[in-house]
Amino acid sequence: MRKPSVANSLREELVARDVARSPEECVADAWALGQEAIAAYAAAHGVGRRRARAFIEAMRAAGRKPSKAAGTRP
Repeated sequence: MRKPSVANSLREELVARDVARSPEECVADAWALGQEAIAAYAAAHGVGRRRARAFIEAMRAAGRKPSKAAGTRP
């Protein structure tokens, strides 16, 4: 029998930790990461939070195609 690798052990541990988290904890973590990204961009580029958020949102929207389900309204 092979000895389990460190990477596999770590992966299993992280998966178990994620499964144990509540949806509220996942949303809170995602929100915190977004806020950290805005703050990091603002600090790196010397702009305010509002401008940093607008830039990040514009970059996320760039290249997206409108949903076919939404359809076009005449």
